[in-house]
Amino acid sequence: MIQLVSAQTYHARKGSLKNAFRYGVDYVLSDMSKGAPPLLSRNRFNLFSLRDRHHGGPRGAGHGVRWFHDELVQRGFPTENAELLLLTQPSFLWFHFNPVSFWIAVIDGTPRAFIAEVNNTFGHRHCYFCAHDDFRPIERDDAIEAEKLMHVSPFQKVEGQYRFNFGMTNEAFNIRISYENGDQGVVATLNGMRTPASTAALAKVAVRRPFGAIRVIALIYWQALKLWIKGAPFMRKPAPPEPLVSDSKPTRSPT
Repeated sequence: MIQLVSAQTYHARKGSLKNAFRYGVDYVLSDMSKGAPPLLSRNRFNLFSLRDRHHGGPRGAGHGVRWFHDELVQRGFPTENAELLLLTQPSFLWFHFNPVSFWIAVIDGTPRAFIAEVNNTFGHRHCYFCAHDDFRPIERDDAIEAEKLMHVSPFQKVEGQYRFNFGMTNEAFNIRISYENGDQGVVATLNGMRTPASTAALAKVAVRRPFGAIRVIALIYWQALKLWIKGAPFMRKPAPPEPLVSDSKPTRSPT
């Protein structure tokens, strides 16, 4: 199973120093099986590719879906009834960078658990495991909270909370991540429709938004430059957290 999710991402900084932007992004949703359209490969070079070493475990030394399966088993999740999927921006030619990917465990068409695999531009990764205590379906309005543990933006401290809202239907994704630290914070959304990842659709992606990860990194640095010009305080990067995966706190309804 491979689908294309052509989406819009929106980021807005809260607090005294504001900044906001909206960009188009292209994700794929895959069960990491070998079957793929001609322009998308697993674990080999192509125009677009998905590689196990890029996901599921330490950055650059991942184990793919097997890692996600093992993380679920450790927490008592019934993997025998689940479809295990990865929502990510694929590599483009030789280039790969992904600010956030999502491992998703689906039962009866509904998400029951997910891992937000977060990467920064300093080579670090941390993963946030999110689910209800009883692994019941995760609805779009459910708020799942996790303590921020990794340095992501050089203009935000490593403290405060993430609040994840994860909406997934057979037609679309509607994901919202809110970072809150007192009166400071950031709201980030990812909204897009699920469509077949055909050869024609992937070719259009390459023409419409070329350069893949190079474009993503360039946009990140452009927004960082804007914040620096506006006078945002610069935080030096701390060491990445240990262990690699942290668990969410009990869920609660959004206020």
